[in-house]
Amino acid sequence: MVKWGMASSWTGDQVRLRAIEPDDWTAFMRFADDAGRRGSRLDLPRSAESYRAWAKEQAVAECDDDRFRLAVETTATGELVGMVGSHRTGPRSGWFEFDVTIGADHRRRGYAADAAVLLLRFMFAERRYHKCVAAILARNAPSLALFRRLGFTEEGRLREHVYFAGRHHDLVMTGMLADEFDQRHGMSGP
Repeated sequence: MVKWGMASSWTGDQVRLRAIEPDDWTAFMRFADDAGRRGSRLDLPRSAESYRAWAKEQAVAECDDDRFRLAVETTATGELVGMVGSHRTGPRSGWFEFDVTIGADHRRRGYAADAAVLLLRFMFAERRYHKCVAAILARNAPSLALFRRLGFTEEGRLREHVYFAGRHHDLVMTGMLADEFDQRHGMSGP
């Protein structure tokens, strides 16, 4: 493994995080088709051109207030398997929210955990955030299990907070502090 601060801070045991490139659009379109739903809502069908435009936009996007998206590719083959990003921040209070998405064919191989640790290490050690929060649908048992393994603590539950597929769903609020991350994963890597 390449350790934090060495040749690449963006490479873990199984994945490498990199900028999204315009040609990545086909993989992201495939991941969206695999999921059927994105997060807590049913999206309208999108054209191939919309995925092309999105990938092109992401390829040149500036990092705005530590909000960004990165592609997740395997270190073994270089195959694009997902995406990770910080999508909301509270810089004055020192918190950020992130998500990780792995294509259906690549789940349960450790890619999400490896990508999450790399992103969390960057945000805590380099950007000096104090806390990471994540909101997860209560019915998403695999994601809840992943966040527990990473060291997140359930901080609350918003009952029947999200509506989709004809009914309301609970949203589980989780959090991890920088010192909790350091104790479990290390700020400088293993």
